[in-house]
Amino acid sequence: MSEFKLGITRKEHFNAAHRLHNKNWTDEKNKEVFGKCNNPHYHGHNYELEVTVIGYVDEETGYVIDTKILSDIIKEKVLEPFDHKNLNLEVEYFKEVNPTVENIAVVIYRVIKNEIPKHLELKIKLYETPRNFVEYPFNV
Repeated sequence: MSEFKLGITRKEHFNAAHRLHNKNWTDEKNKEVFGKCNNPHYHGHNYELEVTVIGYVDEETGYVIDTKILSDIIKEKVLEPFDHKNLNLEVEYFKEVNPTVENIAVVIYRVIKNEIPKHLELKIKLYETPRNFVEYPFNV
């Protein structure tokens, strides 16, 4: 086992539509706060996802995690349910949660974290646009 932790990252891509909307607010307030992102006909993004698994290298395998296993987890838990979907209407996680890039990143973190060994740490970086992205968790 290595004496230092390191991270291995898998990069993926998915497309999805969403509408930023708080059902407890008036239409006017939603439009004021979310602007174009509150379009009642939705809008889409080409999301870029980086999933980093952090841990020590296993002496027997030489891996922190087998990237094929990580790829399969991302495919099953993120890409299949999210890709080419309307997040508000078709993805159960967002029936009651506003699908902001922040909330999408947290959901992705939670579903992947449940699938990897408990001793490994996880970091999600989700790009909504080339200039806007979220990192979760974020330690200052």
